[in-house]
Amino acid sequence: MPREQVRQQPTPAPLAARGNGAPALQRDVRAKRPPALSFLLRWETVRRAARIGSLLALDFAAVYLAILTALLIKMAVRDKWDPQLALDQTDQYVSFAFLVTALLFARSGLYAGRAERPGLTRIVSSLTAVAVVALLYAVVNGQEFSSYYIFYGSLFFGVAFVASFRYLYERITGAVLRAAGYHRTAVLVGTGHHIEAVANALSTGDTPIIKVVGFVSLEPRPDNGVPSLGTLDQIERVVDEHRVDEVIIADPAFPQRQAVELVDVCHRRGVRVRVAPSTMEILVHRAEFIPGESVPLFELKPPVFEGFDYAVKRSFDLVISMLLVFALSPVLLACALAVRLSSRGPVIYRSVRPGIGAMPFHCFKFRTMYRDADRRQADLEDLNEATGALFKIRDDPRMTPVGRFLRRYSLDELPQLFNVVRGDMSLVGPRPLPERDYERLEDWHKKRYLVMPGITGLWQISGRSDLDFDDLVRLDFLYLERWSVFLDLSILLKTVPAVVLRRGSY
Repeated sequence: MPREQVRQQPTPAPLAARGNGAPALQRDVRAKRPPALSFLLRWETVRRAARIGSLLALDFAAVYLAILTALLIKMAVRDKWDPQLALDQTDQYVSFAFLVTALLFARSGLYAGRAERPGLTRIVSSLTAVAVVALLYAVVNGQEFSSYYIFYGSLFFGVAFVASFRYLYERITGAVLRAAGYHRTAVLVGTGHHIEAVANALSTGDTPIIKVVGFVSLEPRPDNGVPSLGTLDQIERVVDEHRVDEVIIADPAFPQRQAVELVDVCHRRGVRVRVAPSTMEILVHRAEFIPGESVPLFELKPPVFEGFDYAVKRSFDLVISMLLVFALSPVLLACALAVRLSSRGPVIYRSVRPGIGAMPFHCFKFRTMYRDADRRQADLEDLNEATGALFKIRDDPRMTPVGRFLRRYSLDELPQLFNVVRGDMSLVGPRPLPERDYERLEDWHKKRYLVMPGITGLWQISGRSDLDFDDLVRLDFLYLERWSVFLDLSILLKTVPAVVLRRGSY
């Protein structure tokens, strides 16, 4: 066919115009407007500028205070207290430090919108890079220091201040948005059972921002726990009627041609399109390229910690656990005395639990129940409130008054720091389950035993006992796929507010 004839072919009709009697298309929001008018009409530009400006101000204050704190502590330790000198040196260093911080934070997406902005893990990695860049710059320029405490001291306090300021920022702005009734309305698009799974995942959390109003499929389908809003050729009507902010493709098998048309229809109306990841898309993050084959192949290796990764994780566990044992020794002693004086029985309860490779080990806990608790469990099975393989009773009659307090704040888990020192457990990892729960696991659940069990994990910072058991196992799998030292550090830091606020614990 000649090229001129190809150009004369009509443009394919949009999804909404195919047999549903939709009105003529509205103006394409992507059409060009005069720059000044476009800026004034789009309040999003003002909100974005306010967000970036406020975050930059908070980060500047955090970096300034981090450097100043490090200098003041150094002076106090060396008995050379001079606050004015500390302020002068902070003024000297802060411009360069903040410039590098802002650039690396921007590159890491830390000034992005609320929904896309990463958390503590990215903050730690970015500030570590800032410290390295600043150190190299100082060395290359021939600067000499009586000690290099300023770099790692500022890094430590920088993480503390930046994380704290941003946490308060998220809490305050979140409270304002909730008071104003802010949420993003979303519609799921797909064909299979993934729709319900994605809807449940989006609705979890204390204050879900995304409100799923229903789903749209390629052909009529009954409600699957989520209201059906129609078929794909009615997407424009659905978007208009429900004032949808974003469309989420929640099906890994969604046809490519319909996906391209869906994206174009949504973008014409200013609606954001997102894709929920499939299991394969999650797994591909650890795929390793295998050269030398006629077809490019990627190998999915089992998510186990070996070689250098194991050395890093074990070293991290050993150092941090020993420091925690030393720092928390008064708390450990007080808990031991409370258990000893409140009821008869041993202070430490040794629970036999499967560990890595399902090999049993003695998991240490402060005893929280009366001595006959194990014998009485069979009589309480009918009162079990947990799903899946777990056994949980909110008001367990076997628990002592002191034990209830220890459980409430997870203080009964502290002796497991000695399990970490012994090499039975890790600080962060899948929680070890009792033998009774392990025997009720399905085969796919047991993948979590490929690595060493942990004291805390994604369970503890994501709702703990309030989550469905299958959701808890999926959190374990997500941890296995995304592990890093920074992720471990992030989980450890987030465990503290989760325990203090007692989210989902009983």
